[in-house]
Amino acid sequence: MGTMDGIIDTVSAPHPLLPLIGLLKTSGKLILCNGRTKRDTTDVEVVPMDYVNTALDRLDKGDVKYRFVIDVAKTINNHDEASP
Repeated sequence: MGTMDGIIDTVSAPHPLLPLIGLLKTSGKLILCNGRTKRDTTDVEVVPMDYVNTALDRLDKGDVKYRFVIDVAKTINNHDEASP
């Protein structure tokens, strides 16, 4: 078995759960927080990796309207929406 005590899965798109389960210890917990609505696909703020600390500061201040998606591979083109 894996080495994780717990995983919080927030992916709203359909995806396989078996790989996540394989990462868990025998008594590990998998928490699914992926309720889907029609608006899920548009209610995201894509941020580049170098904006993560600012995003966390905004989260701490309650200045977050949508969920953040961190574009680690720089493959999503709307970064300018996230950066002030």
